[in-house]
Amino acid sequence: MAIRVLIVDDSATARAVLTEILQSDPSIEVIGSASDAYIARDKIVELKPDVICLDVEMPRMDGITFLKRLMQYMPLPVVMVSSLTQNGAKTTLDALEAGAVDFVPKPHSHIYDGKAEIHDELIAKVKIASKVKVHQRINHNAQQANTTSLAETTNKILAIGASTGGTEALKDVLMGLPRNAPGTVVVQHMPANFTAPFAERLNGLCSMEVREARNGDSIVPGLVLIAPGDYHMVVRRSGARYYVEIGSGDKVSGHRPSVDVLLNSASKVAGANAIGVILTGMGADGAKGLLNMRKAGARTIGQDEESCVVYGMPKVAYDLGAVEYQLPLNYISGKIINLI
Repeated sequence: MAIRVLIVDDSATARAVLTEILQSDPSIEVIGSASDAYIARDKIVELKPDVICLDVEMPRMDGITFLKRLMQYMPLPVVMVSSLTQNGAKTTLDALEAGAVDFVPKPHSHIYDGKAEIHDELIAKVKIASKVKVHQRINHNAQQANTTSLAETTNKILAIGASTGGTEALKDVLMGLPRNAPGTVVVQHMPANFTAPFAERLNGLCSMEVREARNGDSIVPGLVLIAPGDYHMVVRRSGARYYVEIGSGDKVSGHRPSVDVLLNSASKVAGANAIGVILTGMGADGAKGLLNMRKAGARTIGQDEESCVVYGMPKVAYDLGAVEYQLPLNYISGKIINLI
């Protein structure tokens, strides 16, 4: 049976282009479109779509407000379609926090001219979204860690990788860590203009300092470094000092930044002095890197199927034997503290 999609966008051109892209795949059927939230509401009730593609800026009711109401009263998988501007990045992060499964960046050029840029990504993410278990959204925030500090220990490194659903999963894990938790390096699959606002948002929520990584930044307790979008990040060591190196290069495991690149470097440089964590996400990026970390003596954690938005990356890692502890999301920060 085809995946039934409803497109919600105030631009008639955007609706036409998104429809053309999705209809090019025989397993997807665009069953309707809407120019604003009120029309969308009626069509959702009438047509019962499997997935919604939702714009963020619309008349009468913005996309975020509509999404929040949808997740409260009629939860459905939603893929946001967002501009790559700074404001668009912040709005998209609001959408992911409100319950969107994933987002597809609109091309820099006119959407019709740039449709080839988003063709494969849009189809893939709609297919993934159709399989996601969406739950009714309850207004609550992850509790911040009650532990204000950890006993002094030799410096360790915490390396985390995530993709689809990872923005909220990372927030939950990092909010559960105390202010002097080990220096933490993170790869979250997202475009360049999204990582700085994402880090800024986490910095306002977490006990640790969180920021987008810069080349040469030291990995020290109390600091979380997020890999910049479109750049790989690796762990290096000089004497007793761990630091990050930022660089370009080809995509690895289909991504740049790549979780495999980060975790492989941590396995070589930190060995048993590291903890590796792989969270929700589609694909296999990070699975081999986590396995190499475990072989090098690091402790490793994978998110369990029930708490994942997409049980892809953690599943592949688990099947490879890379995961020492498979845990629900709300247990992971506690396990990290326990391992330290």
